[in-house]
Amino acid sequence: MVLPVGWRVNEADWVRLVRQLRRGDCTPLLGAGACYGRLPTGKELSKHFAKEYDFPFADHGNLAHVMQYAAHVHNDPTDLKVEVCAYLKQRAAAATDPLDPHTVLAEFPIKTFLTTNYDDFMLQALQHCRKGPRTPNVCRSTWWEPTKRAVVPDPDPDHPLIYHLHGNWDDPSSIVLTENDYVQYLLNLRDVDDANGRQLLPIPEPVLDAMTSSPLLFLGYSLQDWNFRVLFHGLIKSIPSTRQRRHISVQLLPELNTSLTDAENLASEYLKSYYADLKISIYVGTTSAFFKELLDWNARTPL
Repeated sequence: MVLPVGWRVNEADWVRLVRQLRRGDCTPLLGAGACYGRLPTGKELSKHFAKEYDFPFADHGNLAHVMQYAAHVHNDPTDLKVEVCAYLKQRAAAATDPLDPHTVLAEFPIKTFLTTNYDDFMLQALQHCRKGPRTPNVCRSTWWEPTKRAVVPDPDPDHPLIYHLHGNWDDPSSIVLTENDYVQYLLNLRDVDDANGRQLLPIPEPVLDAMTSSPLLFLGYSLQDWNFRVLFHGLIKSIPSTRQRRHISVQLLPELNTSLTDAENLASEYLKSYYADLKISIYVGTTSAFFKELLDWNARTPL
């Protein structure tokens, strides 16, 4: 599918992104696709647990649905999360590819890394970066208790912040996994009143600042991904237009219905509507292909 010209990553986007990364003026937001080749995909994980728990429905690739059923059979959602996290840790592969997103990003003086993944890959990359180890602070969301915002330290390049929006595998009870979890997360990702009558999002100030004052680099999401939709429409669209930066999203777009003669035009119109009035450029391809191009642009962009 050919994207509308206004949405595609162009030379100006590449040069701007390289310069932003060099000065740390960028906030990466890592999705499942950033872990491709190092962890089971969501569909693979879903099918494994569908078989494990005799999932009786046809949509074996629907992870949240499969996990909702597994939690029902298990009768202990937290224990199921312990099982899922242990399974993922056992199958986690080392970062041997120089184009691994975490490895590449760790070399830039970025202060805040956001992720909806459970893994510790960004932590490992920062601790072993070639320019010298960095000492990150790792924090996770308290999405189940919206009135209690986690206290996180202000980040700096030597002590960056890694914030897990959907929990992390070292604290299995914190992960967003089942359909009920996603519903609760969506309900809580809204303005809530504090004791002084102010409206507050249940996200720590340094994280909210990183999301609203820096350009975002979405990695490993797709248009069908609810994680992307919630973050994009629930948070990014709330930024006043005068403060919006130009964002980049690396995505694999959905396959077209080839039985429709005007499928490409319909898809293009949908994208225009979906991203209406938002400053975002889309890179269509894998994260590996994206980082290969990024490093090429970094090598030839003047200091």
